[in-house]
Amino acid sequence: MESIISYFLCFIVEAIIVVQYASHLFNAKRTSGNRLTTLCALYTILFIVSLFNNRPINMLLYLTANCIFLSTQYEVNYRFALFHSVLLSAVMGMCELIIYYMMERFTPRFFAQMDQFYNTIIFILCSKLLFFAIIYLLTHILKNPKKKNQHYDNMFLLLIFIPATAIFIMLTFVSLSDHYLLDPNFNWLICLCGLFLLIANLLVFGVYQYTQTKSLEYTEMQLLLQKECALTDYYKMLHSQSENQSILIHDIKKHLQSIEMLNEEKDHEKISLYIQQLLLSSELKERSRICDRELLNAILSRYQRICSERNITFHADIRKGTTDFLSDSDLTPLFCNLLENALEAIRSIENPYIEISTSKREHAPFVLLTVINSCRINPFSNHNESLQTTKPDKRNHGFGLKSIRKIVEKYEGEIQMYYHEETLTFHTVITLKRIS
Repeated sequence: MESIISYFLCFIVEAIIVVQYASHLFNAKRTSGNRLTTLCALYTILFIVSLFNNRPINMLLYLTANCIFLSTQYEVNYRFALFHSVLLSAVMGMCELIIYYMMERFTPRFFAQMDQFYNTIIFILCSKLLFFAIIYLLTHILKNPKKKNQHYDNMFLLLIFIPATAIFIMLTFVSLSDHYLLDPNFNWLICLCGLFLLIANLLVFGVYQYTQTKSLEYTEMQLLLQKECALTDYYKMLHSQSENQSILIHDIKKHLQSIEMLNEEKDHEKISLYIQQLLLSSELKERSRICDRELLNAILSRYQRICSERNITFHADIRKGTTDFLSDSDLTPLFCNLLENALEAIRSIENPYIEISTSKREHAPFVLLTVINSCRINPFSNHNESLQTTKPDKRNHGFGLKSIRKIVEKYEGEIQMYYHEETLTFHTVITLKRIS
């Protein structure tokens, strides 16, 4: 009965680790229910066979089961699945050896009492905690860059401290029980503490994964709302422009009659002025077409309208094919944050202007993005290169620039910002690498 419980605990933890490992590295090609059913079936077979205590067969079946699970449930070919199955087996074996030698070094009488059930449980808990920590670290080293949900920072390294602390606590308890005669009930309490530590580790990592996923979903939702806002304003502007053109066409007969009256009076100067006013009217202007990419055209048209309403000179020169490598989720925050920062900088300035341009580097896979805007005061703080915000809420600023820097890093680029004292202008120069 004791061996059944210990094997059951082993396979439960190992199954959780395999699922976590696969979900981080590979794209699933089956539903979650299908994956869970397949995993339960495979590990049930492993559990039944393990009761016969044949180590070579157990290891071979462990390799085979993980290979079948990865290749059938995820977008992985058989050779790649076999490689990761071998990797999992090797790490698991290494973790058991590490714990074995550590216990042998610090608690020499521990393995002499392996017939005690709680000693077996403690050994399993320590080795599986170490296995879990190393696999979690490997998932971030080997993570798939094509998976959208892999937006992690270096905070995950701090989480490794949690299972390491749990292992240290367990080994301390084992060392105490080895050097001092403890009540058997106290040994069972140690086992129970180890089990709770394992569950706590799994819950902490699960909650961390959940918050990361929700944070990414929230970010994507915000980008979608920003994109929809830009497109909505753009199409409203097009509709308004089209409506004004229809009104002008409807009234053209009246304009021609007025011109005819001026012609009968032979007032050529007034005729010329009248025609010039008609030609310069916004109703006769062509629909806004700033660049060849629809989403970016909507974003720039929106800011062009904002600048027009605030009497800001706006000039955009977006060369063809310079933004096609940027995804919509990167294009939106990059250009919106750059233009929002420019609008913030030119507040309360006479005759302000904003210039934005993109161009290709010849004979190099790089695109140059430049933003120049009026700026009356040097935004850089004294003695360093950090920017000073003009917003009243000092604590909740700088996220736009952080978003820009993150996108620049993603495309292996560089960002340079400087202030030109003579022209009172702020320059942002971004170099992005075209990633196919």
